[in-house]
Amino acid sequence: MSDVEKLIEQGYAEARVRVRYAETDQMGVVYHANYLVWFEVGRVEFIRQLGMDYKNMEQEDGALIAVAEVTARYKAPARYDDELIVRTTLAGVRGSIVRFRYVIVRAASAPADEMVLCEGETVHFVVGRDMKRREMPAKYAERFAAVMHKIAKPD
Repeated sequence: MSDVEKLIEQGYAEARVRVRYAETDQMGVVYHANYLVWFEVGRVEFIRQLGMDYKNMEQEDGALIAVAEVTARYKAPARYDDELIVRTTLAGVRGSIVRFRYVIVRAASAPADEMVLCEGETVHFVVGRDMKRREMPAKYAERFAAVMHKIAKPD
């Protein structure tokens, strides 16, 4: 099964990260802003698993995805050396606006034992190098639309 087929079947992409000591605060808890970095890790991996490349989108198509809004709800602390799984879902696409949802869980030997640590969402505008809003490149818009259609209407 290809990454694209797996993503569509699951409805999300997964990326794994391990908490580094530098990401924790004096209490030994991950500092809250690090979750935003992990959202980005998840987003880039989601795009990669769809068979696309964000780096090429920037370099070849001159299109960037600027963050316009972020929400995060913290449910439990992550700590040094925890292995985390970032699950990223495409939540919506409309014109040049893209929304992603994230669930960050502490990895466990059995999925039933995973613990949700944080849930969030990011809203993005596609912009050019001049930071002015522009249309999403067609190949990305088509792939996102196909995924949204498949996720919204499973076979």
